[in-house]
Amino acid sequence: VQLVESGGGLVQAGESLNLSCTASGRIFRVNVMGWYRQTPGEQRELVATMTSGGTANYADSVKGRFTISRDNGVDRNTVSLQMDTLKPEDTAVYYCRLSVLRSTYWGQETLVTVSS
Repeated sequence: VQLVESGGGLVQAGESLNLSCTASGRIFRVNVMGWYRQTPGEQRELVATMTSGGTANYADSVKGRFTISRDNGVDRNTVSLQMDTLKPEDTAVYYCRLSVLRSTYWGQETLVTVSS
């Protein structure tokens, strides 16, 4: 299984960004994909996840501003995170995650920087 992330970058407060992650390989159809983030000295925290059935879960800090979506293909699953009304405190390294059966896979890091 391979996860490839895209998106991220530098924006000003109030602007938007979109992150995308594609998981390819042999993936059991029942799974959870989502986004986590981490800042220096802090633990990695959940941002948003979505099950393969479409149930979403958001961190309180991003509710109403971020929207997660998924596209479940035959041999790849894609999860996107639309981030609106970004705040400086959203600045972090973002990671895509796939949880399937008893395995967890992570994408490469994607830096999001929000300037005030």
